[in-house]
Amino acid sequence: MKMTRFATTFPAALTITLLMVSFTTAQTPAAHVMQNVASATWGPAPPMLPPGAQIAVLSGNPTQAVPYTVRLKFPANYVVPAHSHPTDENVVIVSGQLFMGTGAKVDKASAQPLGVGGYSLVPANANHFVYTTGETTIVLYGVGPVEFKYVNPSDDPRTATAQQSRK
Repeated sequence: MKMTRFATTFPAALTITLLMVSFTTAQTPAAHVMQNVASATWGPAPPMLPPGAQIAVLSGNPTQAVPYTVRLKFPANYVVPAHSHPTDENVVIVSGQLFMGTGAKVDKASAQPLGVGGYSLVPANANHFVYTTGETTIVLYGVGPVEFKYVNPSDDPRTATAQQSRK
């Protein structure tokens, strides 16, 4: 069977066009976001974090498989026990000081302090913990969905909340 030039080039051209459209669509943000810290709208952090933290979503949706950026504000003496995430986590310190360490439990002696401008990349599934000594604000970004898997299930605030509601 003899193929015409159209029959052989059209599928290839269509494939290239579809790839180009999907690539440019994936790279185009829904909206241009510009926001100063003073104009952030803060609310309680999700229940996967211990009570006391506040969140301001800057872009994206951390509950979906899309890029996201959020601000998190932690009070003084705040601790997030050892946990991991299924995706990479990028952290930039905006104010205060965040102490971060790796491992299966909070070990303040091994934690590294990160001050304003400090950065951390925590790879997917790496156990880590954080704590503060003073109020601290971070910018957290990556690709969702954001999830916490606590090394010790009893450290999970969602478990503690469920146990309290059963009492």
